[in-house]
Order: sequence, then C-alpha cells, then structure tokens
Amino acid sequence: MPMSHLGARVLLAPMEGLLDHTLRDVLTRVGGVDLCVSEFIRVTNTVLPRRAFIRVAPELLNNSCTVAGVPVRVQLLGSDPDYLAANAAALAELQPAGIDLNFGCPAKTVNQHRGGAVLLDEPELVGQIVAAVRRAVPAHIPVSAKMRLGFNDDSRAEDCALAIEAAGASDLVVHARTKAHGYRPPAYWDRIADLRQRVRLPMVANGEIWTLADALRCREVTGCDRLMIGRGMVADPGLALAITQHDALTQGGAMQSAVAWTQILGLMRLFWQGIALRVAPRHRAGRLKQWLNYLRRVYPEAQEAFDQLRLLHDPEKIDQWLAAQAVG
Repeated sequence: MPMSHLGARVLLAPMEGLLDHTLRDVLTRVGGVDLCVSEFIRVTNTVLPRRAFIRVAPELLNNSCTVAGVPVRVQLLGSDPDYLAANAAALAELQPAGIDLNFGCPAKTVNQHRGGAVLLDEPELVGQIVAAVRRAVPAHIPVSAKMRLGFNDDSRAEDCALAIEAAGASDLVVHARTKAHGYRPPAYWDRIADLRQRVRLPMVANGEIWTLADALRCREVTGCDRLMIGRGMVADPGLALAITQHDALTQGGAMQSAVAWTQILGLMRLFWQGIALRVAPRHRAGRLKQWLNYLRRVYPEAQEAFDQLRLLHDPEKIDQWLAAQAVG
C-alpha cells in the first residue's frame, strides 16, 4: 500500500498568496503539524519545467519537507486529465511527499478556466483526473484530493467523493462549504459526516476551525480524526500544537502553555527574513501586515503592532521596528 500519511492528524492547508513556503516554514517550527499541502500549481496544456514545481514548493529540494521536517505534498490544479498526468509524472521525479489535486479553489479566474471548484459539477471528469494522475505516479507516492461540497450547491458532493475514491486516491480533504458559500461561516461539517457514510476513503475535515474547541467539535460532528487548518493556524500559530497536546493529555501527556507573543515576534522576524529572499521590496510590508491582520484575532499585541506598521512601507523601517521589538 502506498505511503499516505494516514497517521497525520493535523494538516496545514494551502492559502494562495499567504500560506506559502515561507509561512509553512515558520508555522511548522511551532509544532503540532503533521503534513502540509502547497499552494496550487496551475496546469494547462504544457508540461512544466522542474523549476516551476520548485518555485512553489522549494521543500522538494529538502526531501519534500519543511526545515522542521514536516512533509509537504505538492498540489496541482487543472482540468485536462492527460496534461495533469504528464505533469504529475514530471513532479514525481522530484520525489514529493505526495501529490494533491485541487477541486476546491473558489477563485473566479481559476473557475473560469475550468479549474478548482467548478469541476465539482462534473464528477465523471473529477474521477478521470484522479485516475489519470494515479496511473502516472509511482505507487509509493500518495495521490490525494481536496474538494468543496460543490459549486453552486452540494447536490453532487457524494458523486464527487465516490468518483475520487473509485479512481484510487489515498485520501480526501473536504472543505465543508460550496464555492457559492465562499468563506462565509458556518462550515457544514454535518455534510462531511454524510459523505463518510457513503465513502470509505480516509477523510480529512476542513473549514472554520479557529480554536481547540472548534477542532474538537468538528471531529465530533464529522467523525474525522484528521483535520486540515488554514486561516485558524495563520491567526493562532499554536493551534495545531494545542490540538496535539490535548490528544496527548487524553493519553496521560502534559499540557504546555500557549505560544507567547514573544515567540510570535521571533516567528515574525523569521518570516520577514524569508520573504526578503523571495518577495520584491515593495510587496514585503504588505505580506507582514497581511499576517498581522490574522494574528489580531488572537493576540491583542498584534493589533498594537498592526497600528504601528499600518503606514510603513519601507522595508528598512520595518527592519528597524522588528529590531526594536527584539530589544524590548
């Protein structure tokens, strides 16, 4: 049986334009994350060069792991089974920890080009894509999929999940909303429970997991032991650790304190160093403020930091601000 990381209990979700290689590196250093999925690599009518895969997932040069040693699956997005299979075969030569297929992206530009969630109206095509990629990839490399409940409604959710299962996927992440729902709460976790009644494929629940209480309730409602978390981890970098520590407590482990703001500042400095290597100077401040905007949900100090940095755009001034925090 191919390696599928079925023991991974907390997965870090991709977030296009935010949760990229740099933030994966930072967040997985905190602990608690068992597996990551990269942002999508768009496949059209060509076979991409090696550098295109490495640009999105530089972890491929590190045994497909983050610096902290957390495996990273690389996600492909497209609608042509043959080209997706050809690109998956090319990607497989780089020995990724797995290949994931995107049937969940709600972005209008992606959907207009027959990518992401729009394919959920075509369960047969979804199955053809998964089957083609599975055939093209060596058996030891897992091929997984991520889907929403549907495009405009969830009437074909079961059909899509069954097609993914029949095509030989190793496991399935379900974001418990349709494309039409976007990211508006709530997430319809009960529909994941419905899917689990029909599909034996190992399933991962995703959507609206912001706190430990959310994680426990999601597990209870869906019946899934495994969770994928995106925005909740960006807002609270200690969330995966809190979940794994809770699980350890039930087995006699010891609970540690939450991630302190001083640790968050250290992570911010690491993040800033990372984006300085990969992001143009004029965009760097925006990336840091984007993360701070999420951190404000959990850390009052992040609101104060956001206010101080709001009008700063010069990377040198942000360097000085971060250095001052270290001294303080």
